[in-house]
Amino acid sequence: MDLQDFVSMTLTQIISGVKSAQTAAHEHGGVVNPRLNSGTVESGKQGFLWCKSGYAQVVQFDVALTVTEGTGSKAGIGVFAGAVNLGAAGQSKSEQSTVSRIKFAVPLILPEIETEEKTK
Repeated sequence: MDLQDFVSMTLTQIISGVKSAQTAAHEHGGVVNPRLNSGTVESGKQGFLWCKSGYAQVVQFDVALTVTEGTGSKAGIGVFAGAVNLGAAGQSKSEQSTVSRIKFAVPLILPEIETEEKTK
């Protein structure tokens, strides 16, 4: 999987998971990610950032990338997801891989739910 797909899928699945959890929690009287009422200083202490669209949480990525070059394989960069088994019966491959780490953060505004207290 390449880095673009990994980041996109991760952020999309976080948002989708929050929406799913909101629906399930609502059925039991709970609330997932209610609209915050605190000021920016207090919210900042809890890891939230204020932006025009509301409060954002920072999703931090620490990813290992592999760069592969060699015969019998296509060169490229991909997200390292664990042990890799290369080769097949009757084939010989020469390959070099380099693993690099990259760290970055993405602010993400999660879907909010209005609580009943707020709507009254």
